[in-house]
Amino acid sequence: QVQLVESGGGSVQAGGSLRLSCSASGYTVSSGWMAWFRQAPGKEREGVAAIDSDSYTYYDDSVKGRFTIFKDNTKNTLALEMNSLKPEDTAMYYCAAGGRLALSLRRRDYTYWGQGTQVTVSS
Repeated sequence: QVQLVESGGGSVQAGGSLRLSCSASGYTVSSGWMAWFRQAPGKEREGVAAIDSDSYTYYDDSVKGRFTIFKDNTKNTLALEMNSLKPEDTAMYYCAAGGRLALSLRRRDYTYWGQGTQVTVSS
């Protein structure tokens, strides 16, 4: 049974940084196709960053150059380093795994989901 648990969310001011973590059980992060998504109130869930089994990465234009997705294989964890945060980054952030298409940012391409962690950026 796959379980994904996100942590690291919080409230920061614009320009600040946060690191999100996604701890996986029943799933091997090192060989997985995974991603981070976010969903703001009243908006669709959108993909922000994806990583494949060779640690190639892909980013949505809105976060490119500010966010970094990476794996900590020793801890079986996926992470998202977020710098230069903006108020428009405010959302619930979700970890996704079990991708059916490498480096996809489409919600329908992922099988497993965490419960999310809230990120709030104030101006």
